[in-house]
Amino acid sequence: MSETVRITDVQTILTAPDGIRLVVVKVLTDQPGLYGLGCATFTQRAYAVAEAIDKYLRPFAIGRDVDRIEDLYQAAYVSSYWRSGPVLNNALSGLDEALWDIKGKRAGMPVYQLLGGKCREAVPLYTHASGQDVSELVEAAQAIMADGFRYVRVQMAVPGLSTYGGRQASVSSALDPVQRRTWEPTPYVRMVPGMLEKLRVELGEDVELLHDVHERIPPIQGVWLAKAVEPYRLFFLEDLLAPEDLGYFRMVREQTSTPLAMGELFVSQAEYVPLIQERLIDFIRVHISDIGGLSMARKLAAFSEFMGVRTAWHGPGDVSPVGHAANMHLDLAISNFGIQELSRFGEATQEVFPGCPEVRDGCMWANDRPGLGIDIDESKAARYPFPEHPINGAWPEIRRWDGTVVRP
Repeated sequence: MSETVRITDVQTILTAPDGIRLVVVKVLTDQPGLYGLGCATFTQRAYAVAEAIDKYLRPFAIGRDVDRIEDLYQAAYVSSYWRSGPVLNNALSGLDEALWDIKGKRAGMPVYQLLGGKCREAVPLYTHASGQDVSELVEAAQAIMADGFRYVRVQMAVPGLSTYGGRQASVSSALDPVQRRTWEPTPYVRMVPGMLEKLRVELGEDVELLHDVHERIPPIQGVWLAKAVEPYRLFFLEDLLAPEDLGYFRMVREQTSTPLAMGELFVSQAEYVPLIQERLIDFIRVHISDIGGLSMARKLAAFSEFMGVRTAWHGPGDVSPVGHAANMHLDLAISNFGIQELSRFGEATQEVFPGCPEVRDGCMWANDRPGLGIDIDESKAARYPFPEHPINGAWPEIRRWDGTVVRP
């Protein structure tokens, strides 16, 4: 029987190499040189996650067996009476992913091998194209396609509005004279079908197009929009509704075959299980650290497989490279993989995180090192402290022309 390896410390590393606040957890063991890394990034509440790890999860985990990942996860999960929530889940994710990293290192295998081995050679990706108008958007999409990407998310500005994926705009009015960022749903809903029609003409049928609504429109307008974009054969329409409006998905499903992706705001099984169970969405799109880490995500992938739902894990810039590596290892090992989002790693990020997954030919490739295959240079990470921010990284409010706050 192998010797038990125990946790000796749990540390948080806060760094922002490309200006985005990242939280990485480092789990140390009683074996010299053996440690693991996990992603706990919740950009808008980064300090709250760090406090949860340092003050609560660290003393809970020290002394425990690194091999008992599931047992430690379950024990930590119920160690607070009120469970779930993005702060606690991200804290748990950092520990969970770090333990999978350690297990892979002890086994001398990349994590995907521990999950059953490869189902594909690499992980197909989509990335983001945006523009102030259609011609600018076409140009951006064509540049992405020229880099080998076969999937492109397309977002276009609405004149005078702070459109998601477009440049910020503001409108002052007598009702809200100090307004900074302005949003109105109806001009956006009217714009999207025409935008997609023009993109199909310019880009052709060989590229898969994705579009993100970002939960910003009233549910009944979402029903209309999903029907209106059906002729343009999206790979998926994302976050059509807010988590508070999930009942409308039944209405959408009854009226259109537009593929639907949902989930980046989910933090508990109570939100995503009914949607998958009733086959109301086509892609589950959670932020893995927000649901608790790799252990929870692999269970969710298995459950989704039985319901014909594919995966599309959240992968923007506010997922650390450690989190992107965790996404990739799970993507490689599951049969119901759909697509993976990527925000490209900047030079500073690659410097801080040696072993960042390689991106080429529109795919992410594993380096086959043991564990998650990624490390962190703490001395270089320290060169990139969190940038000064008036509200500590929180998103500024977005308002309608009359001053009403809307979802981001």
